[in-house]
Amino acid sequence: MHKSSHVAILLASYNGARYLREQLDSIAAQDHDDWSLHVSDDGSSDGTLGIVAEFARSHPGRRIVWRKGPARGSTVNFLSLLCDARISADYFAFADQDDVWLPGKLSRALAALAPSEDRAALYGSRTWIADKTLTIRGISPLPRHRPSFRNALVQSIAGGNTMVLNGLARMLALDAGPAEGATCHDWWLYQLISGAGGQIVFDPVATVLYRQHDANQIGANLSLAARFRRLSQLLGGRFAAWNCANSAELMRTAPLLTQENRDCLDAFQRLRRDRGLTALRRLKAAGFFRQSRAGDLSLALAAAIGRM
Repeated sequence: MHKSSHVAILLASYNGARYLREQLDSIAAQDHDDWSLHVSDDGSSDGTLGIVAEFARSHPGRRIVWRKGPARGSTVNFLSLLCDARISADYFAFADQDDVWLPGKLSRALAALAPSEDRAALYGSRTWIADKTLTIRGISPLPRHRPSFRNALVQSIAGGNTMVLNGLARMLALDAGPAEGATCHDWWLYQLISGAGGQIVFDPVATVLYRQHDANQIGANLSLAARFRRLSQLLGGRFAAWNCANSAELMRTAPLLTQENRDCLDAFQRLRRDRGLTALRRLKAAGFFRQSRAGDLSLALAAAIGRM
């Protein structure tokens, strides 16, 4: 059934000429052939737009469009694409400019989303972590628990570079608006869709080569150095700042959430104002969790020292 479904591929670009051709070629090689490409460029000064134009010329008859982006960072750029009602499709897939899609990425996502056609649904998958030459260095971890809003409040479960939304999830994003204050588009969509009672589908099979290089916006979190850096950000208040930004967007869109998850959001807001044993008790009672034991420990530390 999904073979006839149209996928709008949303690519936010900025000075991505170094790796963009490989990503575009991997999109063209997908076995699901019913797709269009929508590129929003934030003012590239390299050859990015020339590469997109060349790709369009080499695929005549394919809908490949470019537009000027909002130039306020990748999160705003991606959400501006998703919230553009002029882009019509059955499914919406995000693509980063520097990754490579593995064969069958789109068909796997659509097959996984097909059972949820009557509700908002978001697909994400594991990724192969690769260096700038695409030599594989590892794989992103499997979640220990099922995705839920209680997890989404404190952690993003999958990279936006793997995410595909069905039409109802996209409609939910339109209702919510561009959420320009959100920390990251992928984390925001996990929060919004799970919070509204939608389905979150996590694929244990990696579908993307996630290229790591000096210009990554966030990057993978596999090495000890990367994990120490994240812990330092938590202690320095960055995690709390992210939670503050995301919570503001969730409070703005609270009518879209289920009653249970509105109550959960209220409990999260109360927890963020506490510290010490009171905060730890609230954390346990509310059931907020991350997807690793180390993540749960760091969450408890953040609550105890008032960095939620």
